[in-house]
Amino acid sequence: MKVVILGKGLMLANLVLGAVDAGAEIVGVFRYEQTCTNHLKLYFQDMFKPDPVVTLLKQLKVREIRMKSANSSDFRKLMITLNVDLILVGTWRERLKKETFNIPKIATVNVHPSLLPKYRGPNPYLQTILNGEKYSGVTLHLMDERYDSGAILAQEKVEILDSDTSKELREKSVRVARSMVTEFIKDLDNKIITPIAQSEKYATYYPNISGEEKMLDFEYQTSTDVSRTVRALYPFLPCYITYKNKFFIVDPYKFQILADIVENFNPGDIIAKNPDKQALTIVCKDKKAIKFSGLRLYKSEMLTEKYIENKVEIIS
Repeated sequence: MKVVILGKGLMLANLVLGAVDAGAEIVGVFRYEQTCTNHLKLYFQDMFKPDPVVTLLKQLKVREIRMKSANSSDFRKLMITLNVDLILVGTWRERLKKETFNIPKIATVNVHPSLLPKYRGPNPYLQTILNGEKYSGVTLHLMDERYDSGAILAQEKVEILDSDTSKELREKSVRVARSMVTEFIKDLDNKIITPIAQSEKYATYYPNISGEEKMLDFEYQTSTDVSRTVRALYPFLPCYITYKNKFFIVDPYKFQILADIVENFNPGDIIAKNPDKQALTIVCKDKKAIKFSGLRLYKSEMLTEKYIENKVEIIS
């Protein structure tokens, strides 16, 4: 079976590995970066600081497709020339047109890291954690002319632990995606797969976040809100705490919600600090306090070289 794979990062790598595990012939890989990065710049990046995906493709001796769009006539001509059976897509910036996704002899299949029809959109890792879900998942579905709305071919749950950041959720999801792709490709040879239409009644769509979420506001956010925000945004964006007109970056693995309600303080109050551990304990809207350790000063242009070199205490 001749397969072409479109995608980015960990998802792309695992789709490639899943196809290899199934014994498919990967006749081309189209990286997301090709569509949005200057080709000369990308050439030097790949030469001197290669992404792990690039290293994988070289090890597997897979042909890389170097074009600006999967909707271009050049890409379509190449798919016809290669006589492609299946296109797999995982993390892609373009909405594929009908003229593109109809080319493969079997189908064009998107691998989306959520339990569709819930959490359509560009970053379900972040959104599922931000909304307090206990489960996310991976869905294989046929591509159509709308985002993440095509008929479902396969689906598996992924548990979200209370300690998971988007990093852990993504790592778990792409591992599941790899095994699902392997099974799906093998099933194409010996099983009848019946696509199941998505129910629009249960559909939800979340766009990219605005970025304002990275500034924690303890007067308006509960301890649960803060925890979800910090975990959801990592590793995509840092979260900040403001203290004495300075910004501090929160370590998503070094904070703890304290069990007791703090009655005699107001939301936003700092009730403890530890300069040695670069720690602050702050009261949230629900009167629960969170202890943040390992805070790092955001080194803005306003900081002097002397301040940075002397490594003075950032919390006092």
